Amino acid sequence: MMELRLFPCAGVEMLGPAMSKTLSDDQSRAMNWSLGVAVVLLLAKVFGAVITGSSAVYSDAAESVTHVLAVAFAAWALRLSHKPSDDTHHYGHDKVAYFSAALEGAMIAAAALLIGYQALLQVFQGVRLESIGIGMILTGSAAAVNLVLGLSLIRVGKRRHSQLLKANGQHVLADVWTSAGVLVALVLVKLTGWVWWDPIFAVLAALKLGWTGAKLMRESFDGLMDAADGTVEKTLRDRLDAACAEHGLSYHNLRHRHSGRMHWVELHLVFPDEMSVHEAHAIATTVEADLAASLEPEGRVITHLEPRSAEHEEEHWEVR
Repeated sequence: MMELRLFPCAGVEMLGPAMSKTLSDDQSRAMNWSLGVAVVLLLAKVFGAVITGSSAVYSDAAESVTHVLAVAFAAWALRLSHKPSDDTHHYGHDKVAYFSAALEGAMIAAAALLIGYQALLQVFQGVRLESIGIGMILTGSAAAVNLVLGLSLIRVGKRRHSQLLKANGQHVLADVWTSAGVLVALVLVKLTGWVWWDPIFAVLAALKLGWTGAKLMRESFDGLMDAADGTVEKTLRDRLDAACAEHGLSYHNLRHRHSGRMHWVELHLVFPDEMSVHEAHAIATTVEADLAASLEPEGRVITHLEPRSAEHEEEHWEVR
């Protein structure tokens, strides 16, 4: 059994303790900004909902409540995800990112149900709107701030390969869509005097949020269930095919998963019977390094070496 503990991505230096701390601090800073902005915007939206009586503005505020709770959990999860492996968690703690993203998706879906309920309630009880101008200013300002914040979170999340930040950025952009819908509704009410635009756009916002929440939960469940990434699979097989052609090897039982920050890969490498263990070890190490270098941000590769004469004598617990 061969194991390569850790290799950096191509063109990136080895992630030592100082670099890892820098990455963690960068992500924590972005998440703290997200939490602070979410709290301020929540207060502004609640104020807007109270003074306007708008179902659409209320829907925007309700979504922000779930957003604040989700970001608070994500901030805790981000700290936990950077905790190194220990005696009870041999593979680290970064898989908590999927739990956080699933919770965020569930809370978005819950907000969608609450918004839909409030819109229907308004339909039966009648629509009464006040101070539409102030509501438009507050909603438009919130949308602008969230647009900048959401795009920034997704950019940092992609650069740092953080599922937590990307999920949070998607949630913030979902809030932008909600605010934009609310703003359009208020503008139409202002221009036409027809107050039913308000519940109509509230329902549309609920549908959009429900779709976003379901999408986030599905992606999180895929991660928790170790769903294989087709793009990663192709990259690994292309590199393995090239290495096997170069060294006269073959491979099987390729498996890989992503735990939130780390890619884990394992496979069997088959060598000619006459090759020495020393030579096979050197080649396996080269193959492992090449595979790990293709995985971002970090990859851990484990190979099992076997002679060609024993290639088809599989241990039952290794076959998939």
